[in-house]
Amino acid sequence: MDWTVLIVDDHPSFRASARVLLESEGFEVVGEAVDGASALSEAFRLRPQVVLLDVQLPDIDGFDVAAQITGKPGSPAVILVSSRDSSDFGPLVSRSGARGFVPKAELSGERLQELLP
Repeated sequence: MDWTVLIVDDHPSFRASARVLLESEGFEVVGEAVDGASALSEAFRLRPQVVLLDVQLPDIDGFDVAAQITGKPGSPAVILVSSRDSSDFGPLVSRSGARGFVPKAELSGERLQELLP
């Protein structure tokens, strides 16, 4: 299945490398957002199937953004990413409604597929 993806991260270099990586593995990147507020509006506007969401954003915490995105029927799958390890976040990942967490250094299409239905 070809998944549509919204990439949310405040670092342009990560957004660019994630886009190239995911597109090369068959994902369709439909948009990018630089902070939590634009993530919420773009998720609503673009209706991606997957939101790749950085945990640390300049305005709203990524866990809060995930909870707002996943709290509605038909909402996209949210996969959290960070340069930090998942053990730094404890139960925050599961409480956010996200499907899971992938360290930025381990991002791949295969890792995303493992977390998607």
